[in-house]
Amino acid sequence: MPKGSDLLVGALENEGVDRIFGIPGEENLDVVESIRKSSIQLILTRHEQAAAFMAATHGRLTGKPGVCITTLGPGALNLTTGAAYALLGAMPMIMITGQKGIRSSRQARFQIVDIVAAMKPLTKLSRQIISAKTIPAVVREAFRIAEEERPGPVHLELPEDIAAEECDDVALIPPHPIELPLASPLALDRAAEMIIKAQRPLAMLGAAASRPRSTSDLAQFVIRTGIPYFTTQMGKGTVPGGTELYMGTAALSERDYVHEAIEQADLIITIGHDTIEKPPFIMGDKGPKVIHVGYQPANVEQVYFPQTEVVGDIGASLRLLADRIEGKIPNAQALLPLREGILSRIATRATEDRFTPQRLVHDVRAVMPADGILALDNGMYKIWFARNYRTRVANTLLLDNALATMGAGLPSAMTAAMLYPGRRVMAICGDGGFMMNSQELETAVRLKLNLVVLIIEDNAFGMIRWKQAVDQFPDFGMTFGNPDFVRYAEAYGAKGTRVGAVSEIQSTLEQAFAGGGVHLVVVPIDYSENERVLVEELRHRLPAPPEA
Repeated sequence: MPKGSDLLVGALENEGVDRIFGIPGEENLDVVESIRKSSIQLILTRHEQAAAFMAATHGRLTGKPGVCITTLGPGALNLTTGAAYALLGAMPMIMITGQKGIRSSRQARFQIVDIVAAMKPLTKLSRQIISAKTIPAVVREAFRIAEEERPGPVHLELPEDIAAEECDDVALIPPHPIELPLASPLALDRAAEMIIKAQRPLAMLGAAASRPRSTSDLAQFVIRTGIPYFTTQMGKGTVPGGTELYMGTAALSERDYVHEAIEQADLIITIGHDTIEKPPFIMGDKGPKVIHVGYQPANVEQVYFPQTEVVGDIGASLRLLADRIEGKIPNAQALLPLREGILSRIATRATEDRFTPQRLVHDVRAVMPADGILALDNGMYKIWFARNYRTRVANTLLLDNALATMGAGLPSAMTAAMLYPGRRVMAICGDGGFMMNSQELETAVRLKLNLVVLIIEDNAFGMIRWKQAVDQFPDFGMTFGNPDFVRYAEAYGAKGTRVGAVSEIQSTLEQAFAGGGVHLVVVPIDYSENERVLVEELRHRLPAPPEA
């Protein structure tokens, strides 16, 4: 006779789950035994937060919810940052936590925290399972909710007595495809008329445009219409970066070079924009009209209030929109002459013999093939990679511009390395963010992953230190010491290398990839370019007036 834990694991297998990340505890032991007897791999991490980041990234890359497991109380609470990461980043994920028995209480209130309530504001659904017989239906519903637009995390709490409860076998509920609705013909006609009449149209690809199911349709829309486009940070790579219509990435909200095109546009078609991202541009009374193309209606904000919305399956809706406007947009490429100037100024000084962010981006790009994956932690370097790194394939630059938490870079890269063992994968972390989950080096080594971890070392929380200086506060409270990162890596059984000269960056990274296994590379950084470029240079770039 099956137990509740058997029904849970069987339901997960029914959903196609092949791995679960996490750290089980006493309250999960029945579930652990059911996993042992299943086809599912248990990937033991060294911290629950890392398990959540890994499960969320699995969802981001595959479109199918990643799964993580923890015990009750402290273990479950360690998932909260990962839950917020998945909620804001629209990454499907299932979190399974344990709990003391609910039919009797032999340990009073020991370790008991109301995790269901704690998770409610951080998830799409948070519920406790109170009967073994309901598990197949609960799991099917959890996966449906996690996957449907807008994707995100779901939390299920399984008390230990329900996990151990024996019951008659309960039939599983097979998943079935759910087709998203299309935008209405009226909305498509209205958008088409605006695009055809536009004098200086511009497209923008946002976070939701990078969903695995829709990227090919987006590329076709750009090619068929000929309208130049830019991306948000999380929309990078949605259309191959080699296209001659790419105008840049909005790593800042205003005043960057790409904003020369944004400021002159009289119409912006935002495709998959999610206002959870830091604004890529700021709408105002005198700004361009905006058409919102999305899976869901636009969230109206002070900086974003589109005049027209095309709501439905993005890929299919764009095909229908392209059918209406292809070959009929007389001013499609009016802004394209700005492209060369924007991209050339962004790429300037990328080969100087200094450890600048521009040089680092240049050299990393040189060693990464088109399908190579970078997973960025959060720090000052994220702006430079968002701005300067050219992507050619969707979801090859994994950065978080929603929660923007530190500590996610290494776990995210580890998931990418598991899913795509034949591709080059690199984690890029500041020394601050790396140390927040550096213990996962042991997990990466134990799993025999092929992974390069690039640590950018400035012995400080560099982004906040930069903003402190920009706001003219004294330099205080942002600096720290670091371990010897080479010896630190070696202590985990990984390899470690410190780059001593700028000319060694590319060759060191190539050797790290060629050697296989987990290889940590440390490089110093000269962040004086933050002030020179991102403050002084852009301060003097006055907004260009729209052409008549």
